Amino acid sequence: MLQDKIAQYTQEINAFNPASSQEVEAFRLKYLVSKGIVKALFEEFKTVSSEEKRTLGKVLNEFKILAEDTYKTALDKFSGDVDASSSNKEGDLTLPGAGFTLGSRHPLSLVRKEIVEIFKKLGFIVAEGNEIEDDWHNFSALNFAPEHPARDMQDTFFIKKQDGNDMVLRTHTSSVQVRLMEAGKPPFRAIMPGRVYRNEAISARAHCFFHQIEGLYVDEDVSFADLKQTLYHFVKELYGEDTKVRFRPSYFPFTEPSAEMDISCTICKGAGCQMCKYSGWVEILGCGMVDPNVLDNCGIDSKKYSGYAFGMGIERITNLKYEIRDLRLFSENDVRFLSQFETEIN
Repeated sequence: MLQDKIAQYTQEINAFNPASSQEVEAFRLKYLVSKGIVKALFEEFKTVSSEEKRTLGKVLNEFKILAEDTYKTALDKFSGDVDASSSNKEGDLTLPGAGFTLGSRHPLSLVRKEIVEIFKKLGFIVAEGNEIEDDWHNFSALNFAPEHPARDMQDTFFIKKQDGNDMVLRTHTSSVQVRLMEAGKPPFRAIMPGRVYRNEAISARAHCFFHQIEGLYVDEDVSFADLKQTLYHFVKELYGEDTKVRFRPSYFPFTEPSAEMDISCTICKGAGCQMCKYSGWVEILGCGMVDPNVLDNCGIDSKKYSGYAFGMGIERITNLKYEIRDLRLFSENDVRFLSQFETEIN
């Protein structure tokens, strides 16, 4: 019977008087491991009748506590001896010290720093803002129509509030542009790096969070030619003089006219691969002239001032720079991957 077994093992534990740490370990292996006696008794307890459970439950719990306390007391008894014997041993002071692993910068941080440095040389400052935004700064001020698909919960992470004024995890760092224009007066020349969030399926080319750098230049007589020359310079500095560039007409709510900029694929050198969808070209950013409605929304006279804006994903830029085919690697914390960039520290 279960009660007889508990009584027998209780008697053995009460008589336990170890003479060495090896006997203490043997006690643990016999009673306290997953296949030990305590675990086996609890498994057997599941099979007894409900009436027996009421009487044996307390007895079995007391037995478990007894076994654990006995082991702890014996362990404390011999751990002091081990510490004392270890402290009396003199170490070899001529041996080299224990080594330690030196970390490295994350590849996204390396590329972000390089992009920032390129634009700083062109007179751009760095501006940062909130990762949790309201509708006005994330959508409305940027000319997003109420029915725009970006406002759908399938595309954006919304944060419900009791007062009905829902917040969002920002979908782009364009919200920083709005706050910058609201708070000051032209001219503005700034870049906005930061983390953004979109409700997307995770794959080799997309993630539910990623990092952006956007740029804004607002002043009198700013033209599309200024935008193209700035981006040409950026690409040549980052990827090399041999990199080919092309602009394609596009649409964004906050710029008009708008374009997407492609570069020749750095991974397949234009031959065609999964990254460039076998076209030889990879889109790296969107850009355009700031829509007059956006300027007016931010309190800037659109008849006097004009400007351009652009935005790029740092993951995509890093993929092309280091020939990385899967952007999921950036957030998996695999040391084997991250250690490849140790030599990039500067």
